[in-house]
Amino acid sequence: MKDEDMCDVHCIHQDSVREVRSLMLEDETFNSLSDNFKVLSDPTRLKILYALMLKEICVCDLAAVLEMTDSAVSHQLRLLRNRKLVKFRKKGKMAYYSISDHKIVDMLKMETEISD
Repeated sequence: MKDEDMCDVHCIHQDSVREVRSLMLEDETFNSLSDNFKVLSDPTRLKILYALMLKEICVCDLAAVLEMTDSAVSHQLRLLRNRKLVKFRKKGKMAYYSISDHKIVDMLKMETEISD
């Protein structure tokens, strides 16, 4: 196996190291990002986010769209809500969900444009 993806010599460029280190985010930020990506790694949750990107919708309607039970959708929504990716509002006896972090919308739009 060739090490084509490695430097042929070991040489540390201190200026580059200092520059990048000074621009690195806090570990807490990386942990939060990692947790968000874990939540987003599930196809069902991505479908939910995509649907919510299109329209604020109640749990019952979302379950019908995804052909899932209300309970299963509610469980997935709870995980998304815990990461502050979605929010809900009650109107009478109905719970309506929408996207709360619009960076997710941008990411979903970008990814769906790439795959077209």
